[in-house]
Amino acid sequence: MIFKVLYQANKKTAPRRETTQTLYMEAKDAVTARSIIEAQTPYNIEYIQELTGNHLEYEKKSPNFKLTEFSDEKA
Repeated sequence: MIFKVLYQANKKTAPRRETTQTLYMEAKDAVTARSIIEAQTPYNIEYIQELTGNHLEYEKKSPNFKLTEFSDEKA
């Protein structure tokens, strides 16, 4: 499955809409996606959304759509 993850670059700063960033990743479920990101980044995760069907096709048209790969998916 492909997930869209909204996050802040670090956990020490209060979340603000203006600084929210996005990444796309593949994982078996949202829990696994969160585990991988928490284990390998300093990100403050705001929201994880599964992308399917038309929503996935829409996101793929974005110039910012690029799957992020992590070195070891065993979190």
